[in-house]
Amino acid sequence: MTNKLLILLTIGFLLFPAGLVHAEGVGIPGINLDLNTSDNPADVATSIQIILLLTVLSLAPGILILMTSFTRIIVVFSFVRNALSIQQMPPNQVLIGLALFMTLFIMTPTLSQVNETALQPYMAGQLTQTQALEKAAIPFKHFMAKQTREKDLLLFIEYRKSPIPKTVEEIPLSTLVPAYAISELKTAFQIGFMIFIPFLIIDLVVSTTLMSMGMMMLPPVMISLPFKILLFVMVDGWYLIVKSLLQGYQ
Repeated sequence: MTNKLLILLTIGFLLFPAGLVHAEGVGIPGINLDLNTSDNPADVATSIQIILLLTVLSLAPGILILMTSFTRIIVVFSFVRNALSIQQMPPNQVLIGLALFMTLFIMTPTLSQVNETALQPYMAGQLTQTQALEKAAIPFKHFMAKQTREKDLLLFIEYRKSPIPKTVEEIPLSTLVPAYAISELKTAFQIGFMIFIPFLIIDLVVSTTLMSMGMMMLPPVMISLPFKILLFVMVDGWYLIVKSLLQGYQ
């Protein structure tokens, strides 16, 4: 009876405003998107700048992933979770949130330099938009070049058959960003391999013990998981992992 009453009240609530609007003749506001022509070049330039700004904002996730420390951090965290054989703990939201805040912490000096050399002069009218973007790219280039292996950078330079840049500022972002990305992936996989070793030993010991006892039908993961978590907690694993990640960017 209660469920039927709730259904009737919901239907009445949905139908009553529609009837009221129809009875009173109240109009529903609409949205108008008009494209007007202009003979003023300044208006056209402003429209192009807005389009470029929207394009940059649409590329923001890619910039976050490939030009900051986010890639290494989130890959290492994923290795930790897989090494512990727990697929849902910690949840993805927790790992991504922690990776974002660690990325912000590591990138703070670079972002501060971008703010001082590019953003503030641009807001004060001392730089044009093109000059501000060029100035903003320099701190990111120095950050990425410090973490990029020479071998990876030469791979993309030789593919384009470009001359070897003499300074970091001369390296184009189209070359530096993919070189930095694969360098970060290699470093993250190296850290992940070191993380897997102690947990792999636990799995081998548990599997061997179960086979020697004739308990081959019992999944080894059920026995090894508590020991993995105990080892990880005893050595303060999260502290060691975060410490190693931070030291890697010093």
